[in-house]
Amino acid sequence: MSKRDYYEVLGIERSVGEAEIKGAYRRLALKFHPDRNPGDTRAEEQFKEAAEAYAVLADADKRRMYDRFGHAGVGAGAAGGVDPTIFSDFGDILGGLGDIFGFGDAFGGGRRRGGPVRGSDLRYDLEITFDEAAHGSETTVQIPRDETCEPCGGSGAAPGSSPSTCSRCQGRGQVRYQQGFLIVARTCDQCRGSGKTIGTPCPACRGAGHVTNERKLTVKIPAGIATGQRLRLPGEGEHGAAGGPPGDLYVVVHVHDHPTFIRDGDDLHCDMTVNFPTLALGGEITVPTLDGEETLKIPAGTQPSARLRLRDLGMPNVAGRGRGDLYVRVQVAVPRDLTAEQRELLEQLRADLPPASVAGRDREEGEHHRPFFDRVKDIFG
Repeated sequence: MSKRDYYEVLGIERSVGEAEIKGAYRRLALKFHPDRNPGDTRAEEQFKEAAEAYAVLADADKRRMYDRFGHAGVGAGAAGGVDPTIFSDFGDILGGLGDIFGFGDAFGGGRRRGGPVRGSDLRYDLEITFDEAAHGSETTVQIPRDETCEPCGGSGAAPGSSPSTCSRCQGRGQVRYQQGFLIVARTCDQCRGSGKTIGTPCPACRGAGHVTNERKLTVKIPAGIATGQRLRLPGEGEHGAAGGPPGDLYVVVHVHDHPTFIRDGDDLHCDMTVNFPTLALGGEITVPTLDGEETLKIPAGTQPSARLRLRDLGMPNVAGRGRGDLYVRVQVAVPRDLTAEQRELLEQLRADLPPASVAGRDREEGEHHRPFFDRVKDIFG
């Protein structure tokens, strides 16, 4: 079957400039990208066809020959494979496709096969109490991780021996061959892309070059840490391969709820039940805090559900910028069992107060329409 016209493949006119050619190719590359069309051989062929068209039309000399002589004008150039440098602006969509086209790092972000590889990062979920989060603490965690095998130094070969260059790929890690217009590269199945083969595997790691060990680490928890925040321990992740650096360990913190306090940022909130006379006449109550008990003054006439603030008695800021506040919401304590004397006093109070009023309305008709707790204060005064 004859090849389609390259301009037709990209869906552009023959008079377009370099920017239009590049834009047309980008759209097709995204549309037919193998990652977006897994297992679709037709899409892969269209992806390669677009790459072939762009490889010619993006090169000024090849385009000039193609415009004059068609496919015959670039036949010799096509037989030599594609120059990967023309794809350097498409690393965002072509990354990782070196095994399809054989362009290696030209697609951006690739690493040289067999070179150093950074170790993987690890995550550890740590549960702590509310008090540990409030005051800071130190704990020990035990982490399983892959570490470089000490007997073989990570080579995978038995002590006294060393890996040898793969005879099939000559140490490149890839086997390449010509397939029409494209140079196709596949991971070498003999060395699995490492470029090296091991004649006598290390008995400690069985040729893997790494072993799994349990490692105990001390984690310092800063005061004020909250659920979801994480602590980074550099270099405590899995060891790298081929001399690569280790990854990091991220400790994700989960703080247990407190039976009394509710946290809102660095502020704390709690409810306290206060008897009616103290709200009406004013007084003092004892409230719990993170550091022990504190005295809170109740102003005369305090209304139910009012919030009173104790400054700097909240949660420490994890960055060391002071502390939040403690907010105490007061609720009315209604007694269930009354003595005869208490009942008589309440009956006298009820007789002097209106049975009900509309909340939030201003009235000036008389004494019985004054705010409820103002009248209570006068009675107890």
